[in-house]
Amino acid sequence: MTDAPSLRLTVDGESRTVDQGTTAAELYSEQRDVVVAHVNGELKDLATELRDGDTVERVLIGDPEGLEVLRHSTAHVMAQAVQELRPDAKLGIGPYITDGFYFDFDVEEPFTPDDLKKLEKSMLKIVNKNQIFRRRSVNEDAARAEMADEPYKLELIDLAGGPGSGAMDESAEGASVEVAAGDLTIYDNLDRKSGDVVWRDLCRGPHLPDTKHIGNGYALMRSAAAYWRGSEKNKQLQRIYGTAWPTKDELREYKERLAEAERRDHRKLGVELDLFSFPDELGSGLPVFHPKGGIIRKEMEDYSRERHAQAGYEFVYTPHITKGHLYEVSGHLDWYRDGMFPPMHVDEERDPATGELTKPGQDYYLKPMNCPMHNLIYRSRGRSYRELPLRLFEFGAVYRYEKSGVIHGLTRVRGMTQDDAHIYCTREQMKDELTSTLNFVLSLLKDYGLDDFYLELSTKDPEKFVGSDEIWDEATRTLQEVAQDSGLQLVPDPGGAAFYGPKISVQARDAIGRTWQMSTIQLDFNLPERFDLEYQASDGTRRRPVMIHRALFGSVERFMGVLTEHYAGAFPVWLSPTQVRAIPVADAFDDYLDEFAQALRERGVRVEVDTSSDRFPKKIRTASKDKIPFVVIAGGDDAEAGTVSFRFRDGSQYNGVSQQDAVELITGHIDRRQNVDPTAPAQDTPEAPAVGDGAVAADTAAGDAASGQS
Repeated sequence: MTDAPSLRLTVDGESRTVDQGTTAAELYSEQRDVVVAHVNGELKDLATELRDGDTVERVLIGDPEGLEVLRHSTAHVMAQAVQELRPDAKLGIGPYITDGFYFDFDVEEPFTPDDLKKLEKSMLKIVNKNQIFRRRSVNEDAARAEMADEPYKLELIDLAGGPGSGAMDESAEGASVEVAAGDLTIYDNLDRKSGDVVWRDLCRGPHLPDTKHIGNGYALMRSAAAYWRGSEKNKQLQRIYGTAWPTKDELREYKERLAEAERRDHRKLGVELDLFSFPDELGSGLPVFHPKGGIIRKEMEDYSRERHAQAGYEFVYTPHITKGHLYEVSGHLDWYRDGMFPPMHVDEERDPATGELTKPGQDYYLKPMNCPMHNLIYRSRGRSYRELPLRLFEFGAVYRYEKSGVIHGLTRVRGMTQDDAHIYCTREQMKDELTSTLNFVLSLLKDYGLDDFYLELSTKDPEKFVGSDEIWDEATRTLQEVAQDSGLQLVPDPGGAAFYGPKISVQARDAIGRTWQMSTIQLDFNLPERFDLEYQASDGTRRRPVMIHRALFGSVERFMGVLTEHYAGAFPVWLSPTQVRAIPVADAFDDYLDEFAQALRERGVRVEVDTSSDRFPKKIRTASKDKIPFVVIAGGDDAEAGTVSFRFRDGSQYNGVSQQDAVELITGHIDRRQNVDPTAPAQDTPEAPAVGDGAVAADTAAGDAASGQS
């Protein structure tokens, strides 16, 4: 008698011996939360049969990759439900996305909210039937035969040279989840009891073992129109967005986060707080800042300028338009033309009598970035190694022809102001300068109240780059070392670099845990070459400087949008448009608070006195709605004693404060640029309820009586 054939595996770091024919599902049969597995580093379905020597690592449903598989599988269940509701629906693409999924459909009529409710009920029935996801490899002919009634799937098969060309992502957004390098595969949904195929789709996978793993933590969020393959030249399809989570509780928490994000939406707050607007007369993505928004912006910019001056940056200014030749030299017209506004053809001259061309015109472009002009400033005269590093800084207005579908409030605009710096240094200075630049960036972001960061390293796009592999490797290696030395988490972003060099991106988490890309630091050996930039070295030779591109805010507009949402519109005192609002309990105390306000103005405080005809309680509510950080109240007792009373954003109160102490309290908080809200001193807290019910309430009543109000 001989032993049955066996396999030697490494399972989650431990050596195991199993029978031949064992699947990943059998390895984890007692662990229901394992939904897919890495087999030799590749993500596979649990139904995958294992081979001798395989290394297997589990993926839980709550892991990032597990969530992606959950969401992609849920998208398939939704598509199945759609074709049950509307049998004529043709399938587009259904990838997972951040926190959810979508699927595109070609249907006669758009989906309604009632449709989404019906689809959710149908999905629940499919989930409860516990259908099995089965993967099959097929050749192109078989795939076309099985997808004969799905024209968009056929198009995916034919696109970009066919499967395995590596061009799917360029051919259609999200297409890599359907068709990618390697075999074409179809996923069947099998009836648990009969084994019959009840639905199928062309898909790369992997998927959950069965629909029961989806559970009840999913929801369909909304529907919208979307162009096939993301191109306005193609037919408009109907897209359904959904979300999926391992549990109902996690779904509920997600919806709560969405609700909080909606409350913080800077577009809504911008209107409510009168900060900025997007007039139709100007065009999409072109904001104007109102006086209150202008104050915030000015404070942001002024403090940034102050910090840059301290760090050895020099300020430059450049025009908004330029002849196109500049961007031919830089390479932007070759690599970035689609992101630029079309040219203006000007300076052409013709003979008035004959109409004959006497002077050819030239194409002028709105500048999409500042770096080529900064290179001209560097090149304007000879440079010595003694001048390096040279740090040039500009709040430079740039314009980008963003597609209308991606424009989003202040966070994605067509006209923006970059806090742009370009640093020129020697090869020997490069690493130290990158390190100090990164530290400076993080320090300044912290000053504005962001302090939870990780880094992203964007490397060369093999299809879109200039320069040699050697200089790219050196630049990438240097950036990686600097990023790792920072001690922050470093996440790879393959192919995400600009055409001229790799970059580090600072990713910042806001008050509710969302991630925003903030500062970028790019290392560039190529533009100095293209612009023939030189410096005289200590030995008299001419050498190329290294160029570091750095945008700290990204853009002033976007950063303001991020801060608005981070603070939910309740900006720290030093950034607040109105830092103090003084509210007299009755008209009789207007002059008293006017004098107090004047003392604050002399110290540079932005203060206003509410002398409107509104009743006192409404003035208090208005101040709260306007998110005023210091609300100062004065009534009879305060006027008699030469004091004021404070009401803070958190509802705490601080009463009977002398005017001089009140001025110092306010100015001290501002001067320290504290990002936390002011609040009543701890020793006053126990008295706060009595004060709120007593002194202020009494002042309110007295004020009403004094002004003849009932």
